[in-house]
Amino acid sequence: MYSFIIFLALVLITSSFGATFRPGPWYDELIKPALTPPGWIFTPVWLTLYLMIAFAGWIVWQKTRFIRHPVIICWGCQLVLNALWSWLFFGLQSPALALVDILILLLLILAFIRFSWPVSRTASTLFMPYALWVGFAAYLNLGIVLLN
Repeated sequence: MYSFIIFLALVLITSSFGATFRPGPWYDELIKPALTPPGWIFTPVWLTLYLMIAFAGWIVWQKTRFIRHPVIICWGCQLVLNALWSWLFFGLQSPALALVDILILLLLILAFIRFSWPVSRTASTLFMPYALWVGFAAYLNLGIVLLN
């Protein structure tokens, strides 16, 4: 159980870092792509996804217990890129840099799904909604790059 608290804490640190960079007047003035959801939807979706990310990381840790295992490396790297996106997009106001970040993030999420499948199908499955959401977020990010 102690190890789950560590994984949960790492995810909370990531979400806290991302939450320090919020949309503001700059974002409000951007032309948004079709299908941009209302702002209120992001909090419950990310809360759910962050819990799933922590649980998936903990599950594979329980199975591997090796920090250099490819699945653990993917998990840690995706967490870093997840945290960086808000800073790049909202903090630096650079949708283009954020787009590069989110595309690499999506690749790492897919790599986690691939590498975790033989270790734990549950962990792999927990990352599938995350991949879908980040894919959708990449569409939104690309749309902002192209429209502005």
